[in-house]
Amino acid sequence: MLNEKVVTLLNTQINKEFFSAYLYLGIANYYKDEGLDGFSNWYTIQAQEERDHAMLFLQYLQNNSEKVVLEAIDKPDAKFSDLLSPAKAALAHEQYVTNSIHEIYDAASGVKDYRTMQFLDWFVKEQGEEEMNAETLIKKIQLFGSDSKGLYLLDQELAARVYTAPSLVL
Repeated sequence: MLNEKVVTLLNTQINKEFFSAYLYLGIANYYKDEGLDGFSNWYTIQAQEERDHAMLFLQYLQNNSEKVVLEAIDKPDAKFSDLLSPAKAALAHEQYVTNSIHEIYDAASGVKDYRTMQFLDWFVKEQGEEEMNAETLIKKIQLFGSDSKGLYLLDQELAARVYTAPSLVL
């Protein structure tokens, strides 16, 4: 049986991960409307990853005989007016999620819940990668976004991204 506070935080994280998927679908739609199908593809795949993250948290709670509580998912309220602002919003959101996962880790550590800490280790590493990818994309948009040929090539690069399901064993 897991600690009550840890369970509450894990349930809250499920909602945050589903919200992340909504946010990234909104960003994908923005780029699609701008004619950047590669950017749209990249964020659509990002949304799929976030949905899978939510499902991993859900499955972890179920595997530990804990009640899963699904809450309403807020509508993303971000409005974008240029190619860079969605990428910056994504980075800020990833930093928010990283802090949230650290909060769960701290709570699990405080009650010596080593199983949950081990489960979260993958997410801690994943968040490092997510932030790095978001920062890299921002740099590329800043470097190439104002040049139409550079933007075209960047869009082609992002179009090549394919979805890979996480390989976390619960």
